[in-house]
Amino acid sequence: MASPPKVRCPQCGAESLWSPENKWRPFCSERCKLIDLGCWADESYRVPVQEGQGLPEDGQPAGD
Repeated sequence: MASPPKVRCPQCGAESLWSPENKWRPFCSERCKLIDLGCWADESYRVPVQEGQGLPEDGQPAGD
């Protein structure tokens, strides 16, 4: 049986096993998982939006 792949923790960069035994995957620890969650909660991470991709002038999504 092949060993589970190793991935880099998105928070600290340490190696982490990608397997069901790692309950924090893709993070290496609960600490890194909580730090990442806190960054989302503080709005430190944002999904970029390009101008002109909002709602049309009438305020209704296209196709409705």
